[in-house]
Formats: sequence, C-alpha cells, structure tokens
Amino acid sequence: VQLVESGGGLVQAGGSLRLSCAASGSTSYIMNMGWYRQAPGKQRELVASMCTTTSATQYADSVKGRVTISRDYALYTIYLRMNSLAAEDTAVYYCNARDYRNLDYWGKGTLVTVSS
Repeated sequence: VQLVESGGGLVQAGGSLRLSCAASGSTSYIMNMGWYRQAPGKQRELVASMCTTTSATQYADSVKGRVTISRDYALYTIYLRMNSLAAEDTAVYYCNARDYRNLDYWGKGTLVTVSS
C-alpha cells in the first residue's frame, strides 16, 4: 500500500484546510485509514480515523467539532477537513492505513503551519 498526502501549507489562525490522502496498491486489504500528526518535540498522535468497512469514525478530543474525516470510495482517498485552526494544530500530518493483518502503512507527511 502506498499513501500520498497533499493539501498542507500555511494558514492563518481561524482558517481552514483540507488534506487529502490517496491510497494505491493493495487497497482491498485496508481495514482502516486515518490521520496522525506530530508536532515538534512531541509524539505522533491520532487526529481522526475511519473504518473502511463500517465508516465508523474516531476523533481526538482536541479536534472534535473542528475536524471531519471523509472518504471517496471510488478513489480510495480520504480527506481531513480542519476548521478553526489554531497554532497548536501546527504539525506534520501523516496519512495512515492499516490492513487486515494489522500492518500499518504511512505516507511521507504534509506540513501544516498555522500562523497567529
């Protein structure tokens, strides 16, 4: 499975951004897709995830109400819509896919910088 993220960049505080992640390869094996982020000096943390079979979603408490994860089934692409961005959302955002064997795949990451 290969994952390619796009959509990061510089945004002002209070603004919005949409990240995209396109999966290719053995996509039929994927059971879950999601977004993680890693801020400087911090551990990587889950932002949001979606089960590919049930579409059940999970969000970190810190982003609930501001972030929406969605999926384009035809393109095997997931999106992360982020609103009301704040400085603490500045991080490298990584796309993740987990297959039926619980193997994790990662994209290279896309940087989101929120300026205050």
